[in-house]
Amino acid sequence: METIRAEELTKRFGELTAVDRLSLAVEEGEIFGLVGPDGAGKTTTMRLLTAIMDPTSGEAHVAGYHIAREAESIQDVIGYMSQRFGLYPDLTVMENINFYADIYGVVGAQRRERIDRLLAFSNLGPFKRRLAGDLSGGMKQKLGLTCALVHTPRVLFLDEPTSGVDPVSRRDFWRILYQLVREKVTIFLSTTYLDEAERCSRVGLINRGRLLTCGTPDEVKRLMRGTILEVRASMPRRAAVALREKLKEDSVGLFGDRVHVVTADCERAQKDAAAALSEGGLELIDMRVVEPSLEDVFVSVLAEGGEERRN
Repeated sequence: METIRAEELTKRFGELTAVDRLSLAVEEGEIFGLVGPDGAGKTTTMRLLTAIMDPTSGEAHVAGYHIAREAESIQDVIGYMSQRFGLYPDLTVMENINFYADIYGVVGAQRRERIDRLLAFSNLGPFKRRLAGDLSGGMKQKLGLTCALVHTPRVLFLDEPTSGVDPVSRRDFWRILYQLVREKVTIFLSTTYLDEAERCSRVGLINRGRLLTCGTPDEVKRLMRGTILEVRASMPRRAAVALREKLKEDSVGLFGDRVHVVTADCERAQKDAAAALSEGGLELIDMRVVEPSLEDVFVSVLAEGGEERRN
């Protein structure tokens, strides 16, 4: 059953088109990841779907409600955690949770039961009396999520929820999300972390307000044309420059301490890569064919001028 459906959703700010004819559907109990660089239109899309702002054109329904005509009904069935969630640093963990419970009208025994469950769920129980401003980044994110869940929403919107959070906290956060999915909560999140997007049920790649492609991580990876040749060499940045100069027919990208070469002719690329590094006085540590990551696909789609839809 579809929980979110958008059709030709568009938002303009003067001459700027922040979201450009975006169409997608998200099923109940799914984690859908909207992936793209800063300024791609992720936050604007989220604000449209949460009925915070009206679209310029197009339509969308969330949990059966129209985002423009039934905005108040949408607020009752969603949880929304923005990039800068509105925690109050001078209130304790418990005071923040109670404040949001008041806003959502959660009262009585139901309130106590939900809060106790969420504290256990997020491992925030031992920190109930700590000021929110004194929490670590990961714990602040957990508190923000707890506040967004206090009224048991059917749909949870998370705008770059793990941005700036350490890897251990990111893993804990995802453990909580998987538990929510088992309870049939639909999760729509945006992220700049392409490795994180691989944990989603489906992903949409967005750039300049346009949805480039949409599907499961494996389906999206199959859009990759050519073979990925991963090269490890001394001085990776210099190696990337040398490979770009030599392998003009191929796409070359730096991924941390490794260089990825996208090529249609792997045998020729391997020979040329080895020659380029040797000519540049760089040591070749390792060279092998690897499976593409979502990051490889995204770079490849953009390099092809992939503003065209691939749904």
